[in-house]
Amino acid sequence: MRETHRRDPSTRRVLCLAGSLRRDSWNRRLLTAAARTAPKALQLSLFDQLAAVPLFNEDAEQMDAAGVHQLRSAVAMADGLLIATPEYNHSVPGVLKNAIDWLSRGSPSVLVDKPVAIIGASAGRWGTRLAQAALRQVLTATEARVMPAPMLFVAHASEYFDTDGRIRDPSLARGLSAVVDALRNWIGCLESAPHP
Repeated sequence: MRETHRRDPSTRRVLCLAGSLRRDSWNRRLLTAAARTAPKALQLSLFDQLAAVPLFNEDAEQMDAAGVHQLRSAVAMADGLLIATPEYNHSVPGVLKNAIDWLSRGSPSVLVDKPVAIIGASAGRWGTRLAQAALRQVLTATEARVMPAPMLFVAHASEYFDTDGRIRDPSLARGLSAVVDALRNWIGCLESAPHP
């Protein structure tokens, strides 16, 4: 993922979350491809420590676990989120739901008014449609600002990537670029919108 030491004031930081712990998951590949094609106005970086976030437990909230603190800080510093989710049993993977449950805590939570875009890839034929719908519902409950469109559902993901993990399908590449461009505009719209 692209990283810079000095940030241009016009650059917006987008934190990428892959809803799978697999090192070489389709959704991680999708986020890596998004970072490769992102315009200079967006700096995409992958949060790679979801495995360090413990299961949510209200009794442990005050303990400030390192994994939770790192996740919360990364989200707080980001101008927006790009989440790529697989679909497990017609819904959101537990590791991703757990991360959102932690992020939703606090007053205010770091998710309130945070611009978010959702994409997803799976080996199956449904392309994460149900997982994305469930994720939208969860994020709406946190008061995050989920981008309504465009949507990207990648079914039969193995057909779209080469052995190096790069997208080999031009239509998917265009669709992914459209999502990234729309997210940049979504962040800009929300930044310029009047706040009550």
